[in-house]
Amino acid sequence: MELYDIMRTTFAARQFTDDPLPDEVLWRILDNARFAPSGGNRQGAHIVVVRDADTKQRLSELGEPTVRRYVAQRNAGENPWNPVAPSAVPQDVIDSTAVPGSFVEPIRRAPVVLVVSVDLGRVAAVDQYLDRVGLVSGASVYPLIWNILMGARAEGFGGNITSMAIAQEPAVRELLGLPADHAVAAVVPIGKPVKQLTKLRRQPVEDFVTIDRYDGPAFAG
Repeated sequence: MELYDIMRTTFAARQFTDDPLPDEVLWRILDNARFAPSGGNRQGAHIVVVRDADTKQRLSELGEPTVRRYVAQRNAGENPWNPVAPSAVPQDVIDSTAVPGSFVEPIRRAPVVLVVSVDLGRVAAVDQYLDRVGLVSGASVYPLIWNILMGARAEGFGGNITSMAIAQEPAVRELLGLPADHAVAAVVPIGKPVKQLTKLRRQPVEDFVTIDRYDGPAFAG
């Protein structure tokens, strides 16, 4: 496939067939994805390939408390887990909210789940003193994850970046034996999509790109 075709058709796959993901295909995906950039080229990411059914089940269970809050806030018209606007949803409502299967089944059913972590001793968090949630250190791991997903698309597979289990990071660390200085960046189920989307809905360039300033004229090509 052409690169631009892959970029335009790599979607968040959440439903998978029973087809396996052979080791040689996964190796090829990872062998190419590893050329992603990272801060200072320190390459501090680590990937745990999870095929064990019990481990996948536990990863999905660890994400359930996060999903409950996410769904409860969404039902209340809030932006879930938003760091700017505090939630007004009571805890008892969150606790009684059902967990939709669409949030947990991909991790349980995918033939492979990749748990991607990053060594915090090898990132440059230049925004660490700003009065907001840190973002910059993600540049040392998320390009790798996106390369993996584009590589999976090129091979006829798919997946998605999930983050629900991250809120229970200490339990994830214990489950997988991760070092104390590693932060979990994503849990990525990968498999053969039930349906391969070819047309994705995204904002046009002129809706989010401006010239010289945030309030500058739209970049319309």
